[in-house]
Amino acid sequence: MAFSRKKALNYLRRAHDQSRLGHAYLISGPAGSGKRALAADVTALVNGTESKDVFSARAREVYVAEPESKSRRIVTEQVRQLEHALQMRAANDRRKVAIITEADRLQPQAANAFLKTLEEPPANSLLLLLSALPEVLPDTILSRCISIPLEPGEVDQPEEQKRLLELLRQTPQRKSWTVESAYGLAQGLQRLLAGIREEIKETNAQNLKAEETRYQNSTDGTWLDDREDYYKALTESQYVQRRAHLLEVLFLWWSDVLRAKTGVVARDFPNLKKETAELSGRFKTPEILKRIRRLEQMRDHLAYNIQEALAIEVAFLRVFGC
Repeated sequence: MAFSRKKALNYLRRAHDQSRLGHAYLISGPAGSGKRALAADVTALVNGTESKDVFSARAREVYVAEPESKSRRIVTEQVRQLEHALQMRAANDRRKVAIITEADRLQPQAANAFLKTLEEPPANSLLLLLSALPEVLPDTILSRCISIPLEPGEVDQPEEQKRLLELLRQTPQRKSWTVESAYGLAQGLQRLLAGIREEIKETNAQNLKAEETRYQNSTDGTWLDDREDYYKALTESQYVQRRAHLLEVLFLWWSDVLRAKTGVVARDFPNLKKETAELSGRFKTPEILKRIRRLEQMRDHLAYNIQEALAIEVAFLRVFGC
């Protein structure tokens, strides 16, 4: 049973007040369900840091690991740094909190490295794992965390997500899945991504131009050249992040298809439960799982700089083709 964010916080507050708070929680839910907000509120409860500061540099005895590399993975070194920080003595007996956002993006080696901390948590610590795809986490991690599933939130979906869902909404209606229809879906995603890239480039170009106008008479050319390199890198980072969000939508869509196949209510896109249920009737459970694994392969290929268009087209032929 999923909680609203308010009910989840009340549940955790009661556990804290009664000295029954566990050492590790897995907070799961689709985008917009409030995973980060709940983690911030719980951290404020046990650590004293204001909720708005939990994910900032102002937080004390709060350690966050999240995907930072171009591959959008949480690597072993990040886990090692988090574990080392948790071993340090906290000031004023403040409770130490470790937050792993997008825990499903843990590299296998990083997940294995984190197991020891889950099994033997440092004294006076709290571990919070956040994930929109808890199903892909290893059983060894799932079994060591108390699950706090959250209901879908009421936040507005980004425009590109709405457009991708509209493309996916049409898939159950096709009488047959062909190479042409799969290729058409791939092109639809690529058009969305091209629009996202252009939007980001334009915004950052305007920001760079504003800086050049402001500082061109007060600094040397080297500094401005460095800022140009900075905005190029920022553009790529922002693009990869938004691309990752659209890939997550694909995973969540197929996760709801899998839930429908096994008789579980749609969790991520309940307003599309008719479409996902209809699609689930076309495949056996192993076939749905195979398509989810193929999406995982596409995500990994993109992380290793394989040509984006080729990776998407090959994956869509295997996921949405005949």
